[in-house]
This record gives sequence, structure tokens and C-alpha cells, in this order.
Amino acid sequence: MNNLGTEHFEIVAPVQWSVPMVFNSPHSGGFLPQRFLQDSRLSASDLRASEDSHIDELFMGAVEAGALLMRALVSRSFLDLNREPYELDARMFSSPLPTYMNTASPRVASGLGTIPKIVGDGMNIYGGTLELEDALQRIESIYRPYHRTLATLLDEAYGAMQMVLLVDCHSMPSSAVAKTHGRTSSMDIVLGDRYGHACSNLIIEHATQLLADAGLNVIRNKPYAGGFITECHGQPRRNRHAFQIEINRAIYMDEVTRLPNAGYGSLKIILDQLSRGLAEVVNQMARPPVEKWTTKWAAE
Repeated sequence: MNNLGTEHFEIVAPVQWSVPMVFNSPHSGGFLPQRFLQDSRLSASDLRASEDSHIDELFMGAVEAGALLMRALVSRSFLDLNREPYELDARMFSSPLPTYMNTASPRVASGLGTIPKIVGDGMNIYGGTLELEDALQRIESIYRPYHRTLATLLDEAYGAMQMVLLVDCHSMPSSAVAKTHGRTSSMDIVLGDRYGHACSNLIIEHATQLLADAGLNVIRNKPYAGGFITECHGQPRRNRHAFQIEINRAIYMDEVTRLPNAGYGSLKIILDQLSRGLAEVVNQMARPPVEKWTTKWAAE
């Protein structure tokens, strides 16, 4: 394996990138800048409450299957990479926001915009207002390089194989899935394909079956149908596919301490199997490999 990237994100690459798949973990980072810690009213532990802890490590089997894995290193409470670039809450800032910014999305209304207002179960991150320049600096220095790199990876895979699959990897608090359709549910996995608009049904059905055969309860598109990244990159008519996977945190970690629990090892095995199974179906859908796929995203 080879680790490439910047101080804010990392690409983990196999010896040879042989499958046109990219696994992406935008919420598993834990880095909290010192100034952010000083500006926040919360402790470092509280600020990490919304992170997808361990998700990047759980999906590391994707690299062994020949895919790339991209992961954020900065905490979601500082900057949410699974949002539009300018989903900002005007109430958080000391000056008016430009009109081109999206201040009225449901995510902004819930406090979970590009610069989050809350973390965990509704804890306010800041004690006062922010300078707009601070938000723009985060977006220009971290968000845009992250998304440029992700788009480059997907374009390269597509250019080599005439198809690409993006798997956007997340976890969800057990409280968010405790009830569905008005009844108690043991929902383990939610696969989101934007209600069929972001991914081939062949791929999503294959993933569903692999996970169900392993004994997991799999739901499609509810309560999570896929966020900005899935919506942005899923274009199945062009043979560019994307789906989001959400894993119930309770099945692999203690949600208070964020430490792995007894289910972590067995889930890791299942996700390794998922990566290998997806690699098989993706290679079947791709055109024959080019004579030589030359890429800098590979271990030397």
C-alpha cells in the first residue's frame, strides 16, 4: 500500500490500481485545528461526536481488492465535505452572506451545513459568530482540493476502463435508525443510491445481497438516500456509478467512547468480502483493461 495526499486528506493506494473503484470516507477524520478548539465552546471529545469513527479502517479491504481509498483527516465538525461548497447558515456569521450561497437547504436548517453549527445530539459548536473569511479559508484550502482530487481519481478510472464506481462510506448513530416506518427496527446498513438515480441497479442489488447473505439487515434509501457526493458523481447512464453506505455504529463500536466493540472484527470481514464482490461485478461491467494503466496513485 501507498499513502498519498495532503495534511487534510489521504489516498491509500494498492500496489496496482486494477479496479475502477474509489472508496471515499469524508467524515472519518479526527484532526481539530488549534484555533478551532479555542473558538469552540465544546471539548475536543464533544467535537468528535459526529465523526464516522473507524470507517476508513473498516473499508481498508477495498485497497487489497485493487481499489483506491480516499479519506479525510480533518474533523467533520470543522468542515463537512459531504455538502455543497457554500451551504452556510447566515445566522452563524457576523456579516451578510453573498447571494450565491445556499442558506436555505434542509441541511443548513438542521445545523449541518458545510461549516456545521451543531455536533452530536444538537450541541452548539460556537459561543459567538464567525467571520465569513474564516469559512471561505476552510473551503478554499481544504474543501476544494479534496473535491478536485476526488474528481480526478474518478475521471482517471473512467478514462482507463470506461466505467467507475464510487462508494461513499459513512456511519450513522443508532438513535437515527431506532425507528423506521413507525416501528422498531434493527437496521444495520442503509444503502443510498438517490432512489436509483446514482447507481446501476445491478451494482446496488449485488451489494445488498452480499451484505444480507452475511446476516445484516439492509435497507435502501431510508433514512439516508445519499448525500452531496453521491448525487454529484452518480451518473449511471454514463457508466459512472455511486452509492452511499451507512453503517449503524452500534454494531461495531461503543458510541460513547468511540472504541471498537466485539462486533468490529466480524464486520471488517464482511466489508472485505463486499469490496471483493464489488470488484468482481465492476470488472465485468468495465471494458477490457487497457494495455497498461499508468497512474501515480499506486504503491511503488
